[in-house]
Amino acid sequence: MRPETPVADSEFEAILKVTKLRREEVRRIRLERCNEIEIDLDDYTGIIAGGSPFDVSCPAPEKTTVQMRIESFFDSLFGQVIDRDFPFLGACSGSGLLGKYSGATISGRFSEPVGSVTVSKTIAGEKDALLKGLPQEFTALVGHKEACDSLPPQAVLLLTSNTCPVQMFRIKQNVYATQFHPEADAEEFTLRINTYKDHGYFHPEKAEELIFALQKIETPVTKEILRRFATKYRYEE
Repeated sequence: MRPETPVADSEFEAILKVTKLRREEVRRIRLERCNEIEIDLDDYTGIIAGGSPFDVSCPAPEKTTVQMRIESFFDSLFGQVIDRDFPFLGACSGSGLLGKYSGATISGRFSEPVGSVTVSKTIAGEKDALLKGLPQEFTALVGHKEACDSLPPQAVLLLTSNTCPVQMFRIKQNVYATQFHPEADAEEFTLRINTYKDHGYFHPEKAEELIFALQKIETPVTKEILRRFATKYRYEE
């Protein structure tokens, strides 16, 4: 969902690296480039949706044609995904899109500046297949102007933080969303900071300071969550 090719390519490569999926195993779809697209879920075993610079909560008149088309696509997709309990993992924008579709209010109330936060597991998170056995608290990379104000109806809260209560949730058994970026590292975030420094995530003059602060941050646990998702739903010949 990223119109900026260098960032879109980098995000895709990061997902492949973390999940250890081979290129021939996946189909990459750049929704911002597609006028119309149909997906037959029977052709896949899972979906991973990355981030984007689009804000679900902004007023409709301010949304571009591309953004409106992407949101319409996900509204149609989620109808099938949730009905079938089809494996899905949406990160950041994916969380906002799934949260809104599922009945949560999305706003800037729990926005988080670019950087790291400590997230913690809920009781339900302790039992979830993607989180079981992982540390009770761990570091995640975030950077978002909007988030779910509250947990969507029928969803289960898995991870939370002091600055953003809904960090990860699950609908049914196989539909997931994370507010943080499980694929990202300092290098990936450096590219995004330089690309989006004028998009309102932070004051542009803070870019170098944010980049410096990221250099010593490691997020192995969030990567393990993404890796577990891919491993669990990977097609086995």
